[in-house]
Amino acid sequence: MKAAPFSYVRATSRDDAIKRLIEAGPDARVIAGGQSLLASLAFRLSEPPVLIDIGRIDDLRGIVIANDTLTLGALTRHRDLATSPLVATHAPLLRKAAHHIAHPAIRNRGTIGGSLAYADPAAELPACLIALEATIIVAGVSGERRIPADKFFTGLFETALAPGELIVAVDVPSASATRRAATIYEIARRSGDYAMAGVALTAQVDAGRMSLPRVVFFGLGDTAMLAAKTAAALTGASDANAAVAVVAQDLSPPADQHGNAETKLQLARVVLKRAVADLLAGGRA
Repeated sequence: MKAAPFSYVRATSRDDAIKRLIEAGPDARVIAGGQSLLASLAFRLSEPPVLIDIGRIDDLRGIVIANDTLTLGALTRHRDLATSPLVATHAPLLRKAAHHIAHPAIRNRGTIGGSLAYADPAAELPACLIALEATIIVAGVSGERRIPADKFFTGLFETALAPGELIVAVDVPSASATRRAATIYEIARRSGDYAMAGVALTAQVDAGRMSLPRVVFFGLGDTAMLAAKTAAALTGASDANAAVAVVAQDLSPPADQHGNAETKLQLARVVLKRAVADLLAGGRA
């Protein structure tokens, strides 16, 4: 198939992009890397009247650290997450996650802002940002809003973005400041495929026991899901046994092409057990 006809404009600044979004109406779409959008256009899953290109807006780029907060511009590409020394030091979970995202050609073009706005429930970055207690910064005609990552994803491919708003940056608390260990584990049929089930896990580890864990499953529902009861079972634990037993209290995955609900729950238990082992082994499991 081919995309339905649409108009194309290139925004010259953040304010220009917001202005054009408002003028074009709620059905307009923003394009940067285009790695998800172009596919949906080709299959006519999306038929926007206007595409607004933000790919050359310089103030949406950059990775900086200040006051124990790592700030990632919305146009930060997946390969930047994988290669940036600042990300490796202050948000190593994002570095680990970047290597799971699709294939190198897609990582070279896809952006963090695009991944968050698309809100695919099987995507790695939404889950990681929830686990890291990140804040997503959006801008519109009324100025900027700061939205906690665990409040940003509202449903299947749905977010808290209002009409005319644009993701401009993401703030992530520095891992070096909080001293939180982090890992991500997922199961996919082939390397680069969407995750059948995955988990992002952060915690403080002291003498082989976990405290302050945050467990976020992805690929198992309409959004990435913060698993409170699973996290409570990991608190003070030195293995995943108690947590594995309560996963079903946090999750109710729908059947899909990968299996029925019980199969999906079993995959959730598997990725959790492996992620906990990796975390307690300091990433050497």
